[in-house]
Amino acid sequence: MAMSSLSFKFVGHSIVDVHTIKPRSICFNHLHSRIRCSDGSNDNVSIQVKTSPVERFKSIACGLCAVWAVTATYPTFAATSTPRLPPLSNDPNRCERAFVGNTIGQANGVYDKPIDLRSCDFTNEKTNLRGKSLAAALMSDAKFDGADMSEVIMSKAYAVGASFKGVDFSNAVIDRVNFGKANMQDAVFRNTVLSGSTFVDANLEGAKFEDTIIGYIDLQKLCTNQTLSDEGRDILGCR
Repeated sequence: MAMSSLSFKFVGHSIVDVHTIKPRSICFNHLHSRIRCSDGSNDNVSIQVKTSPVERFKSIACGLCAVWAVTATYPTFAATSTPRLPPLSNDPNRCERAFVGNTIGQANGVYDKPIDLRSCDFTNEKTNLRGKSLAAALMSDAKFDGADMSEVIMSKAYAVGASFKGVDFSNAVIDRVNFGKANMQDAVFRNTVLSGSTFVDANLEGAKFEDTIIGYIDLQKLCTNQTLSDEGRDILGCR
């Protein structure tokens, strides 16, 4: 079973988490053959074969092992790629479901029913979104301008092209979220978990970061965003 340890260090005024993945292994048994694929800290894949090697099976098994090793190390697809999205929900009350949220598995983005908020308008919503769990919610092209989303849980949400102008994300858990091409102008990230989240081509003009929790590699990517203000770069510790 994969095990990981988590540590934190300060970079400027931001907290940065450093993940260390310990060695893992998978063993396959088939037709009197034993094939062991293991990966260490350098993610190399090695093969050990005992008795009656079956070449084709070895290739398939170790291929699966290598795929597992890679996917176990990197963040969820929501923040790293373009997923195949389901059709738009035909639920007439789908937007109002944001006021209820998900009920299980918030931290891991596991949900009882998917929340489809695509193209919904929550402009200046000051009450009903606070502290809600929107884990793995679909938020493409939705409008949250001026909303209070403090203490919200948005793990693994997909928010490409959404608008969050002036949104208060204080004390929120919005890790592994894809904010590609989103409008985050003047958004407030105070004591906010941002680990694993991506902001490719997002508008971060005037966004405020204070005591945010973000991975070092994610921070490096965030610092490449040309819309960040000088103050924002200084607080984040961009070099």
